[in-house]
Amino acid sequence: MLPNRLQKYLRKPKTSDDKYSRGVVGFVTGSVSYPGAALLGVTAAIRTGIGMVRYFGPEEVQRMVLETRPEVVCEPGRVSAWVLGSGLTENDAERLTEAFESSELKIIDAGALELCDFETLAGVAILTPHAGEAAALVSRLDSPIDRAGVEADPEVVARALARLTGQTVCLKGNVTVIANPALETVLVGPNPADLATAGTGDVLAGIMGALLAANLEDFDPLDIAQTAVLIHAEAARRLAANGPIAALDLAEEVRHVVADWRN
Repeated sequence: MLPNRLQKYLRKPKTSDDKYSRGVVGFVTGSVSYPGAALLGVTAAIRTGIGMVRYFGPEEVQRMVLETRPEVVCEPGRVSAWVLGSGLTENDAERLTEAFESSELKIIDAGALELCDFETLAGVAILTPHAGEAAALVSRLDSPIDRAGVEADPEVVARALARLTGQTVCLKGNVTVIANPALETVLVGPNPADLATAGTGDVLAGIMGALLAANLEDFDPLDIAQTAVLIHAEAARRLAANGPIAALDLAEEVRHVVADWRN
């Protein structure tokens, strides 16, 4: 179950709500090379509970997203929080510029981690690297380290990245380590080994983005990251009870976890 102090982040819609007051998540994710990342993150955000999703990407990826999720909006407009980077390559750097410069909250995942200049990044962000991405980021910002070095002491690495970037870091793994710039640290896990399959990180980014967008007035990035990781892991446990899991099924299962936990 979700700890009591995190229950507030699973907001139920109120009669006074509209799609904007429930939060709008903007996605700059997916590419021609990795189109599925867009659909996985968008679906996870919708199933976490959000008023609107905006998606910005190549036309062919937009079409794929809309075929499955026709409620997604692919036009500019109001955004409460961004999910950036899942499924992007170095060729997609220009797509990220506006979001990096905006004041809105951000989840920075995958390809956006290596493209972000943290000295000029505007606003509050949560970074979601796995061990390999963390190694590349530490090597770029500080001193060389390899994946094995990250896996040997993930708590030290997560805190170092939080200090170097000035942002909250969610270092994904069997035990996920979350650290903020004040070096407060939370460990979540062990998480299901079933999550070691393609696309589950994109799902986590979508969950986290939805939680940020829905809780603009009162949130702690450390808490948001922990809540997202707990939902993600519980959805995986439930699915795995019936056999091997796939990322899109995981994104759909999120709605059942949220329904149970917010009650």
